[in-house]
Amino acid sequence: MNAIDFSPLFRSAIGFDRLARLMDTARNAPDATGYPPYNIEKTGEDSYVLTMAVAGFSEADLEITAQENTLTIAGKPQPQPEDGRRYLHRGIAGRAFERRFVLADHIVVEGADLANGLLHVALKQVVPETLKPRRIPVQGAQKAIEVETAQAA
Repeated sequence: MNAIDFSPLFRSAIGFDRLARLMDTARNAPDATGYPPYNIEKTGEDSYVLTMAVAGFSEADLEITAQENTLTIAGKPQPQPEDGRRYLHRGIAGRAFERRFVLADHIVVEGADLANGLLHVALKQVVPETLKPRRIPVQGAQKAIEVETAQAA
């Protein structure tokens, strides 16, 4: 198995060790079955919508959990009575599933909506004020001495 060498990145970047772990996790993840199908759409500068086809599932059958940087969507359909039905072809999947999505830092789930067999999960990137760029004033040596003197008095 080939490993990705991030050492050139680490020479000039700080705090990207999480990126290396994320890449290793993605590389070692088992192949997904592709069920249920989904779309990820960027709807604005900092907003996204995850749309998942969940035909046959009701709101009570779905569980959405956001924990740390992982969004988990699980579906467990209620058992349906057969009522003597005989299917010639059964192509609508009604099996349980669990899908996990890795979220970037500061992505929050704003809400979810189920309509016409499609689950829409609204996501938004919300950067806290403390992490937004801010200007740091540069003080000269004389100004720093004046501040220290004023504090000592």
